[in-house]
Amino acid sequence: MVSLALIMGTIGTALASPLYPIYQQLWNLSPSQITYIFVAYMFGCLGTLLFLGRTSNSIGFLKTLQIGLVFISLGLIISVFANNALILSLGRFIIGIASGLMTTSAMLGMMQTIPESHKQLAPQWVSILTAIGFGLGPFIGGVIAQFSQAPLVTPYIPIIVGAVLCFIGLFWLKVPAFERQPFSIAPKLQRPEAQYHAVFMIIGFTAFSAFAAFSLFASLSPSFVQDILPWHGPLVSGTAITCILLVSAVVQYLAKAVAAKKCLNIGLVMMLISLLSLALCMLLKASFLFFVSDLLFGIGHGFALMGAFGIIHAITTLQNRAAVMSTYLFIGYLGTIVPILAVGYLADHFGLNFAVISFCVAMSALCVVLWLCHQKLSVKA
Repeated sequence: MVSLALIMGTIGTALASPLYPIYQQLWNLSPSQITYIFVAYMFGCLGTLLFLGRTSNSIGFLKTLQIGLVFISLGLIISVFANNALILSLGRFIIGIASGLMTTSAMLGMMQTIPESHKQLAPQWVSILTAIGFGLGPFIGGVIAQFSQAPLVTPYIPIIVGAVLCFIGLFWLKVPAFERQPFSIAPKLQRPEAQYHAVFMIIGFTAFSAFAAFSLFASLSPSFVQDILPWHGPLVSGTAITCILLVSAVVQYLAKAVAAKKCLNIGLVMMLISLLSLALCMLLKASFLFFVSDLLFGIGHGFALMGAFGIIHAITTLQNRAAVMSTYLFIGYLGTIVPILAVGYLADHFGLNFAVISFCVAMSALCVVLWLCHQKLSVKA
């Protein structure tokens, strides 16, 4: 049931991505305004990780998951009735709060509810399930929107119903005893022990790169693929986003036995090649390069996050894992805000092509630096 709640929450989070071009056309929005709507979700998520990242340690993972499901249902309902960008941004902000609550609580929930023999795989399963949910969201949203008479209403309905059913189902879950920590909203971005600070910064900025690149695909690829691909519509853009995360989920499942350090190295290299392919795609207007970039990024995303989750598990204890995980996600989600706002600004002033190519060059350089730094470290993971 924890797994189902996490998947339902992440589906609701990613559902709107293929709908952005429809909102853009209906409300006459610029690329930067689309990025503002996308970033509103990230601010909600970041704020939650910063101020409420340790909620699961205080009230338990189950109540935290249920609160998250309430927030995601509320955010989706607001999205259904949104008639301008501001109200939609409010809905996305509330969905971001839900995402922040559910990510860390689901990881702790998996740790406490799966059999003892499989506890070591809990972080990997959370990463896989998150990728599946984020992948299914755009596909479900795209399919329903493509064939619906109300493409900005109908896609949200089944997910709202599913979230409510998951909320009810969690009442039947038995919760193991846990050591409660005092509740506090004081920001505390905790790092692991001192000897792991360097590797933690590497995996944090690997997440920054992965989240930033995925955010580009999720927020603006529905707009720029219209100039590259011969097929248009929410189904096409939704499928492109879905492919990234389903490939990522498959990679993470197949790579469970691969050492975390090796996963991280492979992930950085594949993301680098993907970003360079996307830059060439924008320069040459070659549609096949978009598919190459899409597939390679899915592979890189899977390996990078699999490696990062594995390393976090290796360098933390049960007592500090939630707080360290929140810090890791905080760094990662910064990647969904700062670069994407920059892309929106550049797109408004210099064109979408220039903005996307600039993003690809900057993120490629970061991947190279992270890979080189990682070669100098030795972490048993």
